[in-house]
Amino acid sequence: MTAQDAGRAVTEPETLADVLTIALARPSVSPMIRDGVLVVVGAVLTALAAQVSFTAPWTHVPYTLQTGSVLLVGTALGPRRGALSMALYVLAGAVGLPVYSEGASGLAKLFEFTGGYLIGFILAGGLVGWLAERHWDRSPLGMVGLMALGTLLIYAIGVPVLAFTLHLDAWTAIYSGAVVFLPWDALKAAVAAGLIPLAWWLIGRR
Repeated sequence: MTAQDAGRAVTEPETLADVLTIALARPSVSPMIRDGVLVVVGAVLTALAAQVSFTAPWTHVPYTLQTGSVLLVGTALGPRRGALSMALYVLAGAVGLPVYSEGASGLAKLFEFTGGYLIGFILAGGLVGWLAERHWDRSPLGMVGLMALGTLLIYAIGVPVLAFTLHLDAWTAIYSGAVVFLPWDALKAAVAAGLIPLAWWLIGRR
């Protein structure tokens, strides 16, 4: 590796949030403050996305833009900030702010049938951020894989909690808590697979 390559490896942004913080960097603003702002913005965006929801007769869990926001925020912020942003979102709802889907809130929500999905958001935010740091978000195929793994992690936590709290058998829980959402999640993955690599391409041209 040449000295030029080494310098590029040190300075090249790892996530889209790194690009933003580099562009907006000011000597008077500490990196901690910039990170804090990004974490809060990510939580706010997820709260807004959660309000775009609708229910269907074949499942207890509402369809929302929430999961898509969780994965995009985690991808953009990276593992540490992504997980912290989702933890802030979950905490805000637990203390009473109406940020969960359909304006719901309260600590009890964490112990109800959607509680597993909320906890899964924190872990998924960290996972997709970790994958983004390894440049999975630079190509459409990588983004599809990133979104798929993040979604599967949310299902892996949400579905068992759904089954336990509603006393469902395994197949019913898998069907109503995951399978029915696959087309919706695939659509969100397809949109993300187009937008995020496009953002990196535009950044590269600049």
